[in-house]
Amino acid sequence: MDEQVDRAVAREVSPGAELVPPPDFARPDPGHGQPPPGLLGRATHRSAATVVWLLKRLAFLVVAGLSGWATFELLVVPIIEDEDPVLAFLALWLVMAYVFLPRLQRILARIYVPDYFVGRARTSEGLLGDPVNLAVLGTEEALLRAMRDGGWTRADDLSFRTGLHLVRCTLLHRRYPAAPVSPLFLFTRRQDFAFEQEIVGKPSRRHHVRFWRCPEGWYMPGGLRVDWVGAGTYDRSVGFSMFTLQITHKIGQDTDRERDYVLETMERGGTVASVHWVQNYFSGYHTRNGGGDAISTDGNLPVIRVKQPGGAHEQPRA
Repeated sequence: MDEQVDRAVAREVSPGAELVPPPDFARPDPGHGQPPPGLLGRATHRSAATVVWLLKRLAFLVVAGLSGWATFELLVVPIIEDEDPVLAFLALWLVMAYVFLPRLQRILARIYVPDYFVGRARTSEGLLGDPVNLAVLGTEEALLRAMRDGGWTRADDLSFRTGLHLVRCTLLHRRYPAAPVSPLFLFTRRQDFAFEQEIVGKPSRRHHVRFWRCPEGWYMPGGLRVDWVGAGTYDRSVGFSMFTLQITHKIGQDTDRERDYVLETMERGGTVASVHWVQNYFSGYHTRNGGGDAISTDGNLPVIRVKQPGGAHEQPRA
């Protein structure tokens, strides 16, 4: 069983040693550099910063108020007064779902959503998304081959063209094996690539998994180092996001089932060298993802070592 554990090196300090602060944090020499500003200078600086802050907030309130008034007059009033308000209602939904609500969620997410790794991906609005439930050791080439041999198709990147094609195929019940998946973010960037398996005859359903390359020198909680982390979930239908009202896929609640399915297909492909399960890596929980879908997990994490193409030996990460 291959298991990578990085150990911290203990440093011994002699009892009589003098602790000298590093240069960056040492107290500045009063005889060098410019002296700190006086009372008047500090007060002027704080006053200027306060004025700028107030002007920014005032400008935001003015823009928000004008936008709300324009939305009410141009979209809400026609819905109330018009006998056929379909077009006005559609316009109101588009503005709310793709302009106002995403902007509001981004503002709120900056306040209460942590910007460090918590075992969850994030949506483009900053909301906590799908759980990270897979870890992989191996090169990009080895991972791509493992997924391909496991029967997975690499998803197209999401663009206006591929998004329109997805909508068309969904409405006409046509196949699109490489349909794009919505972007989720980890390490402040979207997934490096995604894979899927379509359900023939049901374009709104599919298995899919996203992968992110881990930053160099990055440790998972507990000191584990891996090359890739992934989030596998199952799309069960198409619906509306609870938080933005956008059209999106709705995922199945049991994310552990999809995690196990991804691992099973990789093992059937014959490209898995070993699997090490980290029990209780996260506390099991029941919550909702960034689209408002109920999700649950037992908190266990499989660390999958994939075989190198051509039989080459994969060197463990330092």
